[in-house]
Amino acid sequence: MKIEVIRSGKETAEFRLEGERHTFPNLLKEKLLEDKSVEFASYILEHPMGRNAKFIVKTKGKSPKKALEDAAKAIEEDLDDFGKKVSKSLK
Repeated sequence: MKIEVIRSGKETAEFRLEGERHTFPNLLKEKLLEDKSVEFASYILEHPMGRNAKFIVKTKGKSPKKALEDAAKAIEEDLDDFGKKVSKSLK
């Protein structure tokens, strides 16, 4: 996945996730919205058949970069936990 930064500011970031449709962008959006400092997080597909999700994140009290890093870490922890549960249940 390639990330193309369109605009980055103190409280707003806009970027494109190339090669992504709904699966990862929706997961990222949901994790971002769990963060109380994230006021807005959403994405759009620029074309119905396209594979590039354009993301917008607006924060208050935390930089968008930090919010994205925190969301990525939370996703990683969830995946690790899921992997452990799968391994345990399939023994």
